[in-house]
Amino acid sequence: MKPYSGNLAPIGRMIDVSAVRADVTLEEIDSLVEVAKQYHCICTFVMPCFTPYLVEKLADTPDTIAGGVVGFPSGADTSTIKTQTAKELIGAGCRELDMVINVGALKSGRFDIVKNDIKAVVTAAAGIPVKTILETAYLTDEEIARGSQIAVEAGAAFIKTGTGWAPKPTTVETIRLIKSVIGDSALIKAAGGVRDLDTLLAMVEAGCSRFGIGLRSAVAILQEAHRRAGGNPQQAAQHAGGNDRY
Repeated sequence: MKPYSGNLAPIGRMIDVSAVRADVTLEEIDSLVEVAKQYHCICTFVMPCFTPYLVEKLADTPDTIAGGVVGFPSGADTSTIKTQTAKELIGAGCRELDMVINVGALKSGRFDIVKNDIKAVVTAAAGIPVKTILETAYLTDEEIARGSQIAVEAGAAFIKTGTGWAPKPTTVETIRLIKSVIGDSALIKAAGGVRDLDTLLAMVEAGCSRFGIGLRSAVAILQEAHRRAGGNPQQAAQHAGGNDRY
């Protein structure tokens, strides 16, 4: 069992609980909202078409916000489309944005395209925090480092590892790499393959402060955190239907 010197009870304030698969239903979003309220999760994410529904469901829960995904999951939309999406999501009530960078441009060495794309969304967000998704599963360590640096220069609030749609999970080593590059100039969010409390805690120690976790895994992690903290975890697992790839 992983030792941890901090208080396990508020783990929910580090978790963005998400339902961003292609086959997510309104019933699963209802379950996500129940879990987010139950464990006081800091943020929630669904696909853009369901974002107004999510915002409405969270109207009576001021300590849990709705986030929006931009350029998700490929990052290959034009900057114009990304900025319009950002504005629409903010208008719908989103208070954070998770944006997929132009991965192909990064891998092609077109760093100017990557930076300008991020800056366009940051500008459109007008102060709303933007998390830039690198999709590290497709990148070399050098590309992860360069992408992190570019994102910070472009005004990103967070460097996020992935969408959860990629074939490989985020690793603790990737968190350490990003932290070594950006220091305290931005925060780090891990997403993709974070499915147990010990992995989450190891990433916290490596410098990660936010986690994007699918519904079922989020419930399992939160229940375990409550158990280790000496509480009586509420049985929210009954709400966690669906395939929890992300």
